[in-house]
Amino acid sequence: MRAFFSGLLSLIFAGVVVAAVLLLEYQRFLATPIVLINPDAPVAEGAPQPKQILFPIRPGTRLRALATRLTDEGLISDPYFFIALAYQQRLQDQIKAGEYALVDGMRPLDLLELFATGRSVQFPVTLIEGRTFRDAVDSLADNEVLTHELSGLSDAELMRQLGIEDEHPEGWLFPDTYLVARKSTDVELLKRAHARMKQVLSEEWEQRAEGLPIETPYEALILASIIEKETGLAEERPDIAGVFIRRLQQGMRLQTDPTVIYGMGDAYDGNIRREDLRRKTSYNTYVIDGLPPTPIALPGREAIHAALHPAPGDALYFVARGDGSHHFSATLSEHNCAVRKYQLGGRCEMIEAHSEEQP
Repeated sequence: MRAFFSGLLSLIFAGVVVAAVLLLEYQRFLATPIVLINPDAPVAEGAPQPKQILFPIRPGTRLRALATRLTDEGLISDPYFFIALAYQQRLQDQIKAGEYALVDGMRPLDLLELFATGRSVQFPVTLIEGRTFRDAVDSLADNEVLTHELSGLSDAELMRQLGIEDEHPEGWLFPDTYLVARKSTDVELLKRAHARMKQVLSEEWEQRAEGLPIETPYEALILASIIEKETGLAEERPDIAGVFIRRLQQGMRLQTDPTVIYGMGDAYDGNIRREDLRRKTSYNTYVIDGLPPTPIALPGREAIHAALHPAPGDALYFVARGDGSHHFSATLSEHNCAVRKYQLGGRCEMIEAHSEEQP
C-alpha cells in the first residue's frame, strides 16, 4: 500500500511539474511578439525584417486551420496554445475573413482580437466629381481590389442591382473616396455611394435658402450637376449657382454647354458647333426652358450646397477666362465684350476700363 501511495504521489508531482512547465511555456507564448516574415521577398542575412505584412484569411477558415497556418508561416510558436487562447477568450468561433495588417510587436492575443473584430485592411476607391454615372462604373472595372459583378450590364440592369429601378441613374452616386476590404464587390461599393448621395442631398435640402425656384431635391441634384461641370473652382460655385438661379427666376434659358454635350452623347467629338446649339434635345438648354430632365454628372457636396445657397448679385452671364476661372457679367453687352476678350483674343474696352479703375 505504501508503494502504491508513493507511486501516486510521484505521478501527482510529475503532473504538477508538467502543468507548471506548460503554464510557463504558455505565458512565454503569450508574451512573445510575432515574427514577421515577408513571404514574397526573401530577407538576406543581417537585413532588417519588414515592419508589416498582409495576412489574408479566407471565408470559412476554422480556428485549427488558422492556428496551424500561423505556425507554419513562422508567426507563432505553437498552434495548440493559440487554440487554447481562443477558447480562454471565448473567441473560438469569432474568426472573420479578411486581409489583415500584422505589425511588429503584436502578440498572440493581439492577433486573435484582430481576427475576431474583423478590422481588415481597407483600400481606397475613388469616384470623381463631374464624371458621369457610366464613367464611374467603368472606372471600377480594372480595380484589382474589388470583386466584379457589374461587367456587361446595361444602365437599367445596374439600377436593378442597386435597388433603384424607377429612376434615371445619372447623378445618384456620391463622388468620394471609399475604403473597402479586398474582394468587396463593386455592387456593394455603388450601393454605399448611392446611399451617401441620398443622405447628403437630404441634409443639404433641409438647410436650403428660401425663395429658390427649385421645387424638389431632385431638381437641386440636376442643377448641382451642371454647376459641377461648369467650374472646378470651389470659390466660384456659389457665383455660378447665382447666375443659374437668377436665370430660372427670370424665365431665361440656362444656355450652358455641358448640358448640350451630355445630350450629344457619343456624337460629341470635343467641339460644339453652331448646329449643335440649335439641335433640339431634352438636354440642350439653349433651346429648352428650365432644367434638363436629369442630372448630367456626379455632383459633390460643394456643388449641391452652392445650388441651394447661391451667391447674391446681378450677374446673368459668365465666360471662361482660359485660366480655369470665369468672368461674370450683368448685361449682355458686357458679356459679349468678355467673349471677345477671353474667347476670341480681341479687346474689350468695357472690361479693361473697369480693371483700370480697380485699386
